[in-house]
Amino acid sequence: MIKHRFLEVAYRAGKPLAAYLYLPRQTGDKSCRTCQFEPGLLIDYRADGQAIGIEITSPSRITLDSINRALAVANQEPITAADLIPLVAA
Repeated sequence: MIKHRFLEVAYRAGKPLAAYLYLPRQTGDKSCRTCQFEPGLLIDYRADGQAIGIEITSPSRITLDSINRALAVANQEPITAADLIPLVAA
């Protein structure tokens, strides 16, 4: 079981290309539905409607506020700017 959120970031040439914010979930949970929340942000849901992750497809376009709005929709606590440090280009 994943009990805590964590951010996984893919980089190209030292710049964030995409990221995934894993939300608390059961091991083996799979996304069965993905909804665009805002440009650059997609929320993945499992079959019962529980959000299991947030795809960040355009890291340069998102803000802390936009991610926190997506987290609110997913019934999750907000994050802080420190949580997004990996999305700052190297």
